[in-house]
Amino acid sequence: MPNDSFRFKQFLVRQELCAMKVGTDGTLLGAWARGGERILDVGTGTGLIALMMAQRFPQAQVTGIDIDEAAVRQSVINVDSSPFAQRITILQKACQAMQGTFDAIVSNPPYFEQSLECPDEQRTLARHTASLSYRELMQSASRMLDEAGEFSLVIPADCKQRLESEALLAGFFKSRECAVRTTPRKAPRRYLLAFRKHAPEAVELTEGVIELAPRQRAPWYQQLTHDFYL
Repeated sequence: MPNDSFRFKQFLVRQELCAMKVGTDGTLLGAWARGGERILDVGTGTGLIALMMAQRFPQAQVTGIDIDEAAVRQSVINVDSSPFAQRITILQKACQAMQGTFDAIVSNPPYFEQSLECPDEQRTLARHTASLSYRELMQSASRMLDEAGEFSLVIPADCKQRLESEALLAGFFKSRECAVRTTPRKAPRRYLLAFRKHAPEAVELTEGVIELAPRQRAPWYQQLTHDFYL
């Protein structure tokens, strides 16, 4: 597989212009998040999650936004070559400035808050919260999310508490949580989280494992990504 592209069953993701390449985080979120008729992908990068949501929800109009010009050019290339080009719009726009109402919002957000920034400016922009803090992300999502909608994210385990605190301050209630382990014996490394504007009767708590052994996908992950991986 060439380093500058990643082929899925129904589309090809080129990534030579993007700082952040196709990875497990984006694939997890794109396969797990609930959708709707109007979906917003915040920090779309290569366009992977937008493409996955368009595939999973055939009636949806999907909008992907990113502040990085190169990422926007890359995602436009990927969208235009996909079967979903008529249903996906890519914009170079900050989340804080975005307008509209969406019944599903998804984001694989920047997550390094206090670590040293790397010398690659584009990679710093994609990885660090200086351009989009958790508070700004949650407040923006609350402003744009429909009353019955759901906001879904993938986040490192050590960022979970901070993000949930900001969600609460923005008026969100957690509706779903999936703890993701890389292997059965390791502690959860990632969390898939979903928030709504109204408190659920109960939070849906689940757990998943990515690999049983090197290059051996666990049944949960295999089933989750079945419609995407070759």
